[in-house]
Amino acid sequence: MKILLPPSETKRAGGSGAPLDESSLALPGLASERRAVIDALIDLAQDEGEARRVLKLSARQAGDVEHNRMLRSAATMPAVDRYTGVLYDALDAGSLSTVSRRWLASHVLVHSAPFGPIGAFDLIPSYRLAAGTSLPGLPPLRRHWADATTAALSRDAPDFILDLRSEAYVALGPVPDSVPSAYVRVVTEHGRALNHFNKKSKGLLVRALAEDRPRVRSLRTLRTWASSRGLVFRPADVAGVEELVVAE
Repeated sequence: MKILLPPSETKRAGGSGAPLDESSLALPGLASERRAVIDALIDLAQDEGEARRVLKLSARQAGDVEHNRMLRSAATMPAVDRYTGVLYDALDAGSLSTVSRRWLASHVLVHSAPFGPIGAFDLIPSYRLAAGTSLPGLPPLRRHWADATTAALSRDAPDFILDLRSEAYVALGPVPDSVPSAYVRVVTEHGRALNHFNKKSKGLLVRALAEDRPRVRSLRTLRTWASSRGLVFRPADVAGVEELVVAE
């Protein structure tokens, strides 16, 4: 199984890892797409005012422009530790055991806007780029990434993909039809979508998976494991979509 997570706008500063090594990132078939976005972000960062306009940043967020300018020289840390916010706070990867963190490294991809899907323990610098941003010199990110990412996921050939991304990041790389998958929505018992608990519930789900480390190769085995944890998955009224049912 592979789990696809969205990134987070908020990120932990600093890092102790060597500068970004693009060749070490997961899904190496995306090398040219990564290089193009990184180059465009670095070029844009040479003009702070223009970068703030394109990235929709306030004057107080000017530090994010500097992060982009230093994409190839800044210190790095594992992606799963770099991202913060509701989902990653609930996952709390730093408090997991060594064996659970290794499980994350083998099973989780985080879908970033500048790098595409990367391994949970791929070393990345801090950056600022959202899925809906249009960078000068590049087509819209959806066009830039979608086909290449879908092809890369197909070559990776996991038994099953659990897609926990937001719709904006799904658009940057739909799961290939050739790979069995489930896209997860978080709902109440009565079917009401729970935006407030969406990210937290997904973070807690991934943490539970990392703690138990089940061998999930299909939706059926995912449901079996979930039942043992007191979690409820049920099919939605849309093909390929599963509802994770939580209390309000």
